[in-house]
Amino acid sequence: MLFWTTIKLALRSLAANKLRTLLTMLGMIIGVGSVITMLALGHGMQQQVLSNISAMGKNLLAVHPKWTGTNGVINATRENLTVGDARALLRDVPQIRRVTPVLGQREQVTYLNKNTNCEVVGCATTLLVVRNYTIAKGRMFNHFETRLESHVAVLGPETAYDLFGVLNPIGQTINIAGNQFEVIGILKSKGSRGWFNPDNQILIPYTTGMDQIFGRFYLDHIDMQMAGKANVEKVLNECISVLRRRHHLLFGDPSDFHIFSQEQLLQTVSRVTETLTLFLGAVAGISLLVGGIGIMNIMLVTVTERTREIGVRKAIGACNSDILRQFMLEAVLVSVLGGALGAAMGVALSHFIHFQKFVAQVQTSNVVIAMSIAAGIGIFFGYYPAWRAAQLNPIEALRYE
Repeated sequence: MLFWTTIKLALRSLAANKLRTLLTMLGMIIGVGSVITMLALGHGMQQQVLSNISAMGKNLLAVHPKWTGTNGVINATRENLTVGDARALLRDVPQIRRVTPVLGQREQVTYLNKNTNCEVVGCATTLLVVRNYTIAKGRMFNHFETRLESHVAVLGPETAYDLFGVLNPIGQTINIAGNQFEVIGILKSKGSRGWFNPDNQILIPYTTGMDQIFGRFYLDHIDMQMAGKANVEKVLNECISVLRRRHHLLFGDPSDFHIFSQEQLLQTVSRVTETLTLFLGAVAGISLLVGGIGIMNIMLVTVTERTREIGVRKAIGACNSDILRQFMLEAVLVSVLGGALGAAMGVALSHFIHFQKFVAQVQTSNVVIAMSIAAGIGIFFGYYPAWRAAQLNPIEALRYE
C-alpha cells in the first residue's frame, strides 16, 4: 500500500469520528501547551533574575564583613572594613580597576512639608561605574567634594518624586538627619530588585556620611570592579590575601569577611533557575503521559470497532505491515495534530503572561522538543493497538459482528 494512500485512509478514518478524535487530541493539546508555557515561565524568570543581577554592575566583586555570634546565635555584623582596606585593594590587586567604599542606613528626609524614609548611602564617585548607575539630570559629586565632606546629594528617581513631585529638584535643599544637603543630580531609574530598590535612595559622599550623618568609620561593604578579562579566582585570592594581611589574621584563622563574585552568583542562580525550569516542565509533562494513555485507549477501541474492516482489507491483499502502518499513522497523526494545537496554545498563553516586568519567554528549541515528544508518544502508545490490529486473523475478523 502506497504511503500517501495510507495517510489518506488514516485521515478519512479520523474524520469519520470528529468528536472522538478531538477529545483524544485534547490530552496532547493540554500536555504540549502546559509544557511550553511552564518552560517559557521558567526561562522568563531566569532571564529576569539574571538581568537584575547584571544590572547591579559589571565584573563586580563585593566585600562584606562576617556576622558575629556565640553558640550559634547571630548578633551583628563585624565592624572591620575600613576605607584603608578599600584603598589597599585598589593599590595592591592589579586587576581591580575601581573601588568604592559603601555605608548607609535608612533616614527620614524632608523638603519643606514633604518627607520620605529612604536609604541614605555614603559612597565614592566611582559607585556610578561600579554599580552601573546613570545620571538622568544634573551630575554626580566629584573627588574634590568628597575630600571636603561637601553637603551634596544625588537622589534616586522615586525619592525625587516623593519629595518634589514634578518639580525640578536640582539646586534645591533637603534635610537629612538635621543636615542641609543640596541636590545636584537625579539617577536614572533601574527598577526595584526585590531586596533593594535603587530608585529609592540618596547618594552622598562617604566622608560626609561618616563624619556628619552616621557617626561611624567602618563600612557596610566595599564594591570593586575588575578588569574585563580578569581571572576571577586569581583576583579573589589576591583580595583575600590583602585583607587577611591588613586584618592581622594568622595562618589557620578564619577570615572575618566574605567576598562575593557577581560571576559566581550568576552561575549559581542560573543553575537554580534551570533546575526549577526543568522541574516545571517535568510536572507539566505528566499531562503528556496521560494524553498518551488516552490515545492508546481510544486506538484499542477503534481496533475493536473496525475488526470487520481489517478482515476485509486482509482478504483483498493487505498484509500485516500495511495494517500496522495505517493504525500507527492514525495514532501519530492524532498526537502530532494535538501537539501542534497545543504548541500554538502554549505560545499564545506565554505572550499574555506578564507580572510587572516579568515576561514569559518561549524558546524555539522547547517547542521543537515538545512536538518531538508528542510524536514519540504517538508512536509509543500507538504501537500496541496497531500491532494488535495487524495480528488479527482475517477469517475471524470477517466473522466479527
